[in-house]
Amino acid sequence: MKYPLLLVLALFFLNSCATKKEILYFQDAAQYNNTPISYVKPILQPNDILKITVGALLEETAKPYNRVTSGGSGGGSSDLMKLDGYLVSEQHTISFPQLGTLSTANKTTRQMEEEITLLLENGGHLKNPTVNVRLLNPKVTVLGEVGGPGTYSFTEESITLLQALGMAGDLTINGRREDILVIRETDGVYKTTTIDVTSADLLTSPYYFIKPNDVIIVNPNGPTVKSAGYIGNLGSLFSVISIVLSTVILITR
Repeated sequence: MKYPLLLVLALFFLNSCATKKEILYFQDAAQYNNTPISYVKPILQPNDILKITVGALLEETAKPYNRVTSGGSGGGSSDLMKLDGYLVSEQHTISFPQLGTLSTANKTTRQMEEEITLLLENGGHLKNPTVNVRLLNPKVTVLGEVGGPGTYSFTEESITLLQALGMAGDLTINGRREDILVIRETDGVYKTTTIDVTSADLLTSPYYFIKPNDVIIVNPNGPTVKSAGYIGNLGSLFSVISIVLSTVILITR
């Protein structure tokens, strides 16, 4: 009777194990040593919330172009700043004091800074103004085979895909490292791609730096999918073994 038991256990472990090539990150990393980093600023999207600060040599003259946050002139929490920020509409616009409706279409925060500066100078509003534009609500959603799936906010203007996975607790041992799905909104449409983190090709990919609102999905690997069909946990495993042993006993009586 021990042979059916050994057979079941062998099948279970064969379907549950993963190879070294499926687990290790950046297996060809040596080829990319000293590769230059290409930083890319994200394009503003609808529902982005912007903090826009205007400064001038005479502070009083810049006040009409600044919003006072609910927390007072001293600042306030990030949530309060979001409430008082400039919400990008579905038409890719914001309404700015004194300047009216401004387009954000296909622009980065840096390009918005340059445009507002020119409008203030050329319109005779301010002399030598300084403009700072900051995105207040960047976030990424990580789902699937990671330690802590969810939606994560970050304060940097951009982070890498590896940092996003790190925020979510890294891939579990069952995550499929060569086929990570990334969903990104570009020019009003969704675009998808798959990323292989076992290869250092990611370092030169346009998806190395994620963009706000990206969705990253880590699918389960082959052994996990197979085992989910008939052995989902140890309780199920013991149930299968019990059924096999009972069947063998009945047959061999």
